[in-house]
Amino acid sequence: MSKKVGVLGAGAWGTAFATALARNGHDVEIWAREEDVVAGINNEHENKKYLAGYRLNENLHASTDINQVAGNKEFLVLASPSLYLASTVSKILDIPSIADGSTTIGVLAKGFIPSDDGPHLIVETLERMLPEVYKGCIVYIAGPSHAEEVAMGKLTALISACENPKNSIRFRELIKGPGLMVYSSFDVVGVQVCAAAKNVVAVVYGCLDAIAETSDTFGDNTESFLLAAGLNEIQTLGFAMGATHAETFTSISGVGDLDVTCRSKYGRNRRFGHDIINTDILTKFKDLDDLIEHISEIGYLPEGAVACKYIHQIAQMKNLKLPISDALYKTLNKEAEIKEVIKELLK
Repeated sequence: MSKKVGVLGAGAWGTAFATALARNGHDVEIWAREEDVVAGINNEHENKKYLAGYRLNENLHASTDINQVAGNKEFLVLASPSLYLASTVSKILDIPSIADGSTTIGVLAKGFIPSDDGPHLIVETLERMLPEVYKGCIVYIAGPSHAEEVAMGKLTALISACENPKNSIRFRELIKGPGLMVYSSFDVVGVQVCAAAKNVVAVVYGCLDAIAETSDTFGDNTESFLLAAGLNEIQTLGFAMGATHAETFTSISGVGDLDVTCRSKYGRNRRFGHDIINTDILTKFKDLDDLIEHISEIGYLPEGAVACKYIHQIAQMKNLKLPISDALYKTLNKEAEIKEVIKELLK
């Protein structure tokens, strides 16, 4: 049965997710800030700015009016990047269907959101912002899912994680269709940590991959070693933050998402790692804070660079040893050179 769905955020993943829902026969509307993005989706069925070259389903419509897109929807999907998610949500709090909790909310954003008492995961932050009725009812959606392949309809598996099993199932039924398999999980924290921390590992993986192209020391075996070590590090962070199920890390949320993010040609975090080595992209930034402030200058969004800052803070607060994350933090903060950091890391 067709559902009315709003999607806030027309980046690559938000657009691909929206067109997949439209392909399932749902009435989907997506919000974008940019008028040219809206015009392209509505008139040419393509998001040339963020997902160029992929034709979008004709059931997908776009608007710059966030109240129109978010209001009176059965389902609302928050797809803005973590850097901008809080400001996006602040714009919809007075919409009646949000204020009374009649809209079921899911979120695609990956990472952490800062606050006065330290970084918090996405769902926890949203629960602080949204009406009390959403406590324990927000659905977190993640998994190995590059936007390009989802837009093409290639087979992809996702996790629908929520403390409220009914809402998890509702989103699972909404999403599943040709090309999309969906599984439920109660481990909302674990799934979020996997989605955020794998991007950090992928940046370091990209650096190592670029170095390995001309190295007599590093190769495919080394990269698999780093991937396995990265999974252990993600699990350490996850349990420290309150993850509840070990299988979260050995399923598509953990090893699946980590593998595709590190190895895929579509991976922006892997690409950023390559650019650190091959184009000296870090020379234009003073330190990590300067990089985050001017991250749009990169030309794409490497979410691992942002997550790295907050994982470093969490590790200090919880006295965790996370050597891969620490290596990237020192690199991005201009405390060490990446090649030396990786050599030391792999000892």
